[in-house]
Amino acid sequence: MSDETATALAQDRVIDITTTGRRTGEPRRIEIWFHRLDGRYYITGSPGRPRDWYANLVAHPGFTFHLKESATADLAATARPVTEQAEREKVFAGLLALLSEFTSRPGHEPGVWVATSPLVEVTFA
Repeated sequence: MSDETATALAQDRVIDITTTGRRTGEPRRIEIWFHRLDGRYYITGSPGRPRDWYANLVAHPGFTFHLKESATADLAATARPVTEQAEREKVFAGLLALLSEFTSRPGHEPGVWVATSPLVEVTFA
């Protein structure tokens, strides 16, 4: 991994991901935030509704993680859905501590995030 890529992973937030459609098998690209916590990388979405990107990653865990802010790179990655309750609580506690502006709205309390938000850990190939 280049120094430029490592720096972008350490400081950027907005990326694109390209998943494989679970029904169509076609590539699907969206913009999304990623998060760093304790040397690991995560992608999540706010609570309240199903996400196609998450369903695609559950069906086809391999995807492309596109850096696009301070550096440009297309990184091969694998998603692991985080489904175990204790792990979800630990990860969301860390993520939401840095994103408190997202937990102040009704229906977005930390417990709701833990119970209903998609969450994947990202590893790079």
